[in-house]
Amino acid sequence: MIARVAVWEPMPDDDRDWVLEAAAGVPGVHAAYHLVDPATGNGLSIAFFEDEAAAEAARQAIVKRAGEIGWHDVPHQSPAAETIYQVMRHT
Repeated sequence: MIARVAVWEPMPDDDRDWVLEAAAGVPGVHAAYHLVDPATGNGLSIAFFEDEAAAEAARQAIVKRAGEIGWHDVPHQSPAAETIYQVMRHT
């Protein structure tokens, strides 16, 4: 299992539910969370995938949905950092 962690400074407050919805239907996507620190407004986006193939399939589903809704027609904030981790232990 792998985890993708994106750091947001600050966490976007626009509607990004479509991202979670697009990824949710992809086999091998275990969970995705958007977290925010209420004191700073910074946040994390954490998603768990069975493997790199599932992560890539989720990315492709998100890109497809972004095109369908015209997401890239206007500029949007990108994460400050993005890292893929190997999950060592989980419950």
